Amino acid sequence: MTHKKQRLAILGSTGSIGTQTLDIVRRYGDLFEVTTLTARSRWEALVAQAIEFSPDNVVIADETYYPAVRDALADRPVKVYAGNDALEQVVRSEQVDTVVMALVGYSGLFPTASALRCGKKVALANKECLVVAGELITELSERHRAPIIPVDSEHSAIFQCLSGERSEVEKVILTASGGPFLNRSADELRHVTVAEALAHPSWCMGAKVTIDSASLMNKGFEVIEARWLFGVDAGRIDVVIHPGSVVHSMVQFRDGAVKAQIGTPDMHLPIQYALTYPQRLPLEGRRLDFCELGTLEFRRPDTDRFPNLALAYECLRRGGCAGAVLNAANEVGVAAFLDGKIRFTDIARINEQTLSRMPQGRCSTLEQYRETDAAARETALSLI
Repeated sequence: MTHKKQRLAILGSTGSIGTQTLDIVRRYGDLFEVTTLTARSRWEALVAQAIEFSPDNVVIADETYYPAVRDALADRPVKVYAGNDALEQVVRSEQVDTVVMALVGYSGLFPTASALRCGKKVALANKECLVVAGELITELSERHRAPIIPVDSEHSAIFQCLSGERSEVEKVILTASGGPFLNRSADELRHVTVAEALAHPSWCMGAKVTIDSASLMNKGFEVIEARWLFGVDAGRIDVVIHPGSVVHSMVQFRDGAVKAQIGTPDMHLPIQYALTYPQRLPLEGRRLDFCELGTLEFRRPDTDRFPNLALAYECLRRGGCAGAVLNAANEVGVAAFLDGKIRFTDIARINEQTLSRMPQGRCSTLEQYRETDAAARETALSLI
């Protein structure tokens, strides 16, 4: 008896998560079939992937590159689309079972909502859609019985710790490597370079998430994400700095027991687990040697030097559209830092001032989130 292959739409297939997802497809070609691949602007890599995996559809979000992709794939049975609207459309296809959401930032919100409305399983590596619109996204997931399986290493760890548990969660404990500036003084942080910020000590990631990791904004976003994924309020979410990056996160239960998911820092594991849950399949790679490891270090985060983490908790206290405001401001700030227009420490300043200047309010529709995002970006740009 033959089993049906799981049909994947990989949004953001040329990025770090996307390419590692394709590694797993190569390893388990009998289990997975790629039906959709998308990229923002790396059209040559997208074409190479399309030639190797023969999807039904490819989307190049930057329409400038549509002719190049179309011409390169003209002799192949692949439909080529362009633009952000196409991302929302391809995930609805009946030829898609699982959407691997690996788009960066706000761009992941609308395709995620579209996939959930069609009852698709979403392997979620885009935390921003829950930061921006967590209430709406989780409601769509429940209403359409469309499971969200986290791919972020920390949330995958929590998900794994909760698997099979029926007890009440007392606390969720997110671990953070601390990034490359863990031991820098406040004054030193004002003078760090883009190259230094992009040199993460533990993980190999894209530029945006690497800068967010250095500023602890990434961890702040993960706090908001955990609130929506696991239904725990802000008071039951802790963050601890763990430079070794082997304890990926922990869950504390009402009897005081703590479960941790531990392993080498390799994103193939959470990606594969999201695709194969509840099964675990063999995965090649380095194994943890506890005797070689020796000790595990933990410390409290310093929110004076890294105020972005405190801003995330403030967003949860405010509720409403605050997460959408913070995400928009941060995307503007990170882009300005990468372009050399502002200092590293200005990212948090822009985030804080944008939050304070934007009116409080509740968003209940995607259009309201779109309007809030646009207004917050305008405010943030005025602060550069």
